[in-house]
Amino acid sequence: MVGGVGLRRGRTHPHEISPGDSLDFWRVLIADRAGKRLLLFAEMKLPGEAWLEFNITQKDGAWVLSQTATFRPRGLWGRVYWYLVLPFHFFIFNGMIDNLTRG
Repeated sequence: MVGGVGLRRGRTHPHEISPGDSLDFWRVLIADRAGKRLLLFAEMKLPGEAWLEFNITQKDGAWVLSQTATFRPRGLWGRVYWYLVLPFHFFIFNGMIDNLTRG
């Protein structure tokens, strides 16, 4: 009843990611290895829609991983939800980037 289909954990394949795959509580929309872009859509029960995007670019000879979280709230409760969880996202998303770049 709480969380929806997004509570299933794991990956469809241990080493490959393709559009349509499940990745924890995200659905892979774009997995472009050549373009160095990954776009995920949240399958959690939320008062809105959420996407998480990763891009790898080269800047001044170094590779840079950027992460963009987008939330489109649905109604007043969606806006309230976003502002209530906003402080936690700082820790969650920074921790995620740290784990991804660690190695």
